Amino acid sequence: MIGALAEPLRRVLQGQVQRLTAADGRRVDFTRPPGAAGWFDADAVCWRVHADFVPMLVGGIRALLLQALHPLALAAVWDHSDLRGDLSGRLGRTALFIAATTYGDAAMAAQAVARVRAIHAPLRGTAPDGRAYAAADPALLTWVHVAEVSSFLDAWLLLGGDPLSPQDQDRYYAETARVAQALGATQVPATRAAAQDYLQAMRAQLAGGERAQAILALLRGLGRGGPRQWLNRPYIDAGCALLPPWARGMYGLPEVDRRRDAVLLAALRPNVALLRWALRDGVAAQARQRLSAVPALTTIARPGT
Repeated sequence: MIGALAEPLRRVLQGQVQRLTAADGRRVDFTRPPGAAGWFDADAVCWRVHADFVPMLVGGIRALLLQALHPLALAAVWDHSDLRGDLSGRLGRTALFIAATTYGDAAMAAQAVARVRAIHAPLRGTAPDGRAYAAADPALLTWVHVAEVSSFLDAWLLLGGDPLSPQDQDRYYAETARVAQALGATQVPATRAAAQDYLQAMRAQLAGGERAQAILALLRGLGRGGPRQWLNRPYIDAGCALLPPWARGMYGLPEVDRRRDAVLLAALRPNVALLRWALRDGVAAQARQRLSAVPALTTIARPGT
C-alpha cells in the first residue's frame, strides 16, 4: 500500500516545487540538445549545491534579505521590478536563471545572461538618499552575486548533510564567479575567504530602514493564510536565522540563539532527503542525461552529391 502511494506523493511534491520555481509558467527542457556541454561539467561543485531545493530556498531567502540592505541595490529593485507585487514570481525567475546557467547548455546559459543584461541596461534612478544608481553598475552586480552565492553555500553546508572540503568551497566561489563576470560584475571574490572579507568590507555601505523592513514583511507574508503556509514559514524563518548577526541587527531580528536555531534547522533536514527523492528527475538529472547522450550526427554534403 505504501509503495503504491509513493509515486503519486512524489509527483505531488514535484508539482508543488515546480509551481513555486516556474518563471512565468515556462518549462525548460535541460535534456537537449543531446551531448551539448554547458558552462560547468557534472562534477562541478555548483552542480551539487544548486541541486538541493531546501538549502537553495533557505539560501535564496537569506540572499534577498542581505541584498536588500544595500540602499542602491534595493532602490533599483524597488523602482523597476515587480518584487512587491509578485515576490514568488521573482523567486521563480531567479531559480530559472540559476538552473539555466548551472545546468543548461552553453547557448542556454549565454541567452539567460544576455536577457538579464538587456533588462539591467536601461534601469537608472535616484535612491531615497539622493544618490544615483544604475542596475548595471558592476559594483552593485558584485554585491548581489556575493550575497547570493554565499547564502546558497552557507545554507547547503548547514542543511545539505554532505561534507564539502575548504578546497571545494573555494571551487564553488571560483565557478560561480564566471556567471557574475558574464553579467558585468568586477572584482568578484573567487574563494570563500575573499567572499567573507568582501562581506565585512561592505558593512559600512549597508543599512536597514523602511524599505528593507518592507521586504522582510513581504517574505513573512508569503503564503500566509494560504495552502502553502506550511511550506513557506519554516523556510523563511530559517533564512532569517542564517543571517549574520550584524544583518539581524539591521532588521531588528532577535540575536543569535544557537539552541533555537539548531532546532529550526534540524526540523528542516528531513525535508532535504524528501525533496531529493521527489526531484530525482529534476534539472540536474536532465542535464546529466543530456551530457551523456550521443550528439545528433550532421550530414555534410559532398561535392557532386
